[in-house]
Amino acid sequence: MLRLQPPLPDRYTDASPEHLADRIGAARAALGSRVVILGHHYQREEVMRWADARGDSFGLSRMAAERRDAEFVVFCGVHFMAESADILTAPDQQVILPDLNAGCSMADMADLDSVEEAWESLAEVTDIDRLVPITYMNSSAALKAFVGRRGGAVCTSSNARAALSWALGRSDKVLFFPDQHLGRNTGYQLGYLAGDMRVWDPRQDLGALGEADVKEATLLLWKGHCSVHQRFRPEHLAAFRAANPDGLVLAHPECSHEVVELADQVGSTDFIIRAVEGAPPGATIGVATEIHLVQRLAQDHPDKTVVSLDPLICPCSTMFRIDAAHLAWVLEGLVEGEVRNRITVDADTAQWARVALDRMLAIT
Repeated sequence: MLRLQPPLPDRYTDASPEHLADRIGAARAALGSRVVILGHHYQREEVMRWADARGDSFGLSRMAAERRDAEFVVFCGVHFMAESADILTAPDQQVILPDLNAGCSMADMADLDSVEEAWESLAEVTDIDRLVPITYMNSSAALKAFVGRRGGAVCTSSNARAALSWALGRSDKVLFFPDQHLGRNTGYQLGYLAGDMRVWDPRQDLGALGEADVKEATLLLWKGHCSVHQRFRPEHLAAFRAANPDGLVLAHPECSHEVVELADQVGSTDFIIRAVEGAPPGATIGVATEIHLVQRLAQDHPDKTVVSLDPLICPCSTMFRIDAAHLAWVLEGLVEGEVRNRITVDADTAQWARVALDRMLAIT
């Protein structure tokens, strides 16, 4: 998805970290309770130090909705997260994304046009009433609205199992997007096998599948992935275990099934945080998730050794776009009476997206 973020003035890009921190602090103090700053777990520390709340995407959006006293919600995350916050907050609250280029590569792998085209293609070869769409939280508001209109629901990495169980209790076939790995790992959790699943490639006619594949599959998994979590490989886990025979391996369910099978524990970002907190002092923990979270866990638990399982330590490049300079820019704009980078979702899309989100909450 193309987003146009204007270059920042030199007074931001040339400022020292200390000067930016002073300016953020001054703007934050001037705004007081009019603003709430939300920080996703993957944010860099220069941004997270200013967060009023930390969490995952949906959790932060719900926190924003609870802060009715705040006129402005500055969401230090990525675009789809800010959209969810706009859907859930009150009409008089304004959601701001410090850098419009902070997108999500996974979310961008499934756009509304390609999903609608897939739906039409599937309708030509199977009974579309038998198909329930489930979209991962890491998707645009337009896709959340798509599943809302068609009887589907949203899921998170924490409740994907419940969402798929619900969908398969209503019908016998699911289209799951945009992350194939979360869909596959959840399918295996539910007792389905590789033969029950097919990968839908949106760039190919009929998803590069035959008509028989479509008819036989229980789970149609969109060919999408997280660029960070897909990097983790079985050999990374093997190397960690060789060096740390008693070590604990934690993996996010966006990792490939080969990695998930080898991990000791698998779960969402919040699950990983709790698992590290619950590990005994002296534990050595290898984690397959984004590096800023891993580094923060290591810092917060000095009595344990917490390391990334990826030797190249790749951050979420889109989340990494939010920095102190952009945070200072949007906050100082608010002090001056200018709302920069407001994220809005049109009323019809917001209504149907909220239907899909409410279904998720009812399910779980």
